[in-house]
Amino acid sequence: MLFNSLEFIFLFLPLTLVGFFNLGARSQYRLALAWLLASAIFFYSWWNPANVIILIGSVFFNYIIGAILSEQINLVISKKLTLFVGILINLSVLGYFKYAIFFAETANNLLNSNIYLGKIALPLGISFFTFQQIAYLVDSYRGETQSNYSLLNYATFVTFFPHLLAGPLIHHKSIIAQFADRTLYRFKSDNLAIGLTLFSLGLFKKVVLADGVAPYANQVFTAASQPDVSLTFFEAWIGALAYTLQLYFDFSGYSDMAIGIAKMFGFQLPINFNSPYKSFNIIDFWRRWHITLSNFLRDYLYIPLGGNRKGEIRRNINLMLTMLLGGLWHGAGWSFVFWGGLHGVYLLVNHQWRSFRQRILGQDLNQSQRWSQLLSGCITFIAVVIGWVFFRARDMHTAWIMLQGMFRISHLDLEHLMPNLEIKIEQVEDVYELDPLILTLIISGLLLLVWFLPNTQQWLGEHYLTNHQPKVAITTNPKQSRWESLHWQPNHFWAVCCAVLSAIALLNLVKVSEFLYFEF
Repeated sequence: MLFNSLEFIFLFLPLTLVGFFNLGARSQYRLALAWLLASAIFFYSWWNPANVIILIGSVFFNYIIGAILSEQINLVISKKLTLFVGILINLSVLGYFKYAIFFAETANNLLNSNIYLGKIALPLGISFFTFQQIAYLVDSYRGETQSNYSLLNYATFVTFFPHLLAGPLIHHKSIIAQFADRTLYRFKSDNLAIGLTLFSLGLFKKVVLADGVAPYANQVFTAASQPDVSLTFFEAWIGALAYTLQLYFDFSGYSDMAIGIAKMFGFQLPINFNSPYKSFNIIDFWRRWHITLSNFLRDYLYIPLGGNRKGEIRRNINLMLTMLLGGLWHGAGWSFVFWGGLHGVYLLVNHQWRSFRQRILGQDLNQSQRWSQLLSGCITFIAVVIGWVFFRARDMHTAWIMLQGMFRISHLDLEHLMPNLEIKIEQVEDVYELDPLILTLIISGLLLLVWFLPNTQQWLGEHYLTNHQPKVAITTNPKQSRWESLHWQPNHFWAVCCAVLSAIALLNLVKVSEFLYFEF
């Protein structure tokens, strides 16, 4: 069941809300949580009921391991060994479903062997709920979890359906602590208004903007994967930028919808997306893109490896290892590994440049001139676009064909901008061809929207904040003050605006498509 499906919007979500608040109004708090848990299991089983066994088994296993680590269950066994076994089994299950075929194919290519594992279906969300529970086990080992977590609280925390399939990766402290707040079990119209606003924005981003540019990216990358194809400069950049925008609006839309759904229930999920294409350097990009995953990799991989505490060389090695594994986490393919390594190189260059400016030139990075920030932002964006080419490409060959077209200026032929493909949009039974000029205007318009409009949390401002979301997490840009008159307010005007956005999205919901991060 997808957030952008009619059965979710008009059946599952309303019924789950009604059941939760009906039980909460009767002070049946544990039953309300049980209702959320049962709803999440039903939600997850919609794709493949057999995968529920994997999810439930993972929850039970990690709860027991966590209980041993937090000394709820006393066994004559080393805590360090228990943690090792817990992480090993989690990674083994993830590795089997996600990487077994990839490793087998790699071994076949290197050793000329003939290993065949058949088809292994990847359970949706396994990367997210596995990493989330590994973090829980590590925190239990460190003594950072409460020993009185009940199985119901833990299971609801892991399976809470707004974040179950594609994040954000939530920390046990933030969500389980909210379960104890009895006021959240009472229906609040403000929470519903804010949640519906976020959901409407996310739905519009996904259905209209992300799915709207997806055909351009798909056709260009498909053409690049064909033998003996040479893309023009225009085709390659249209494909790369279209995917850059598709991924942006798809992931931003999912994040808005997930946080909005949780808000309807009174819960606050962490910010996971904060205008990453406005970044002035690659370090800032990773503080804005998939924030919860970046924090996980930092706290549970980079820092345990030694972080920057053991000198510059060791820091660089730790950084590269973290990014390579982060790339592999996104998908079983060498293009993902290369993408992670490429961003690792970006980060190393960024760190060296910062050190050079501070130590040699004595320049304060926080007082850069406007032209310098603009240049840095352009370089960062181009570097990110190049990275997305490897992220999207079916294989390394496809990525190189794309890059050849993007940086072969000799192929800039104004009379033959798109010789290999025709960009089309399908609406019902009609097919509308778009000429290069209109296509350029669409891509340019979306880029301007990304770069110059305030993001969701800036637009909602103080309404986005709750007792569970510290203000420091939503620092707004002072230069956005000119948008203050357009800040969202819980009134009829914005209700109508959001209703219009939702109506446009639903009218464009010709074919329900999965969110891109479901694949990772």
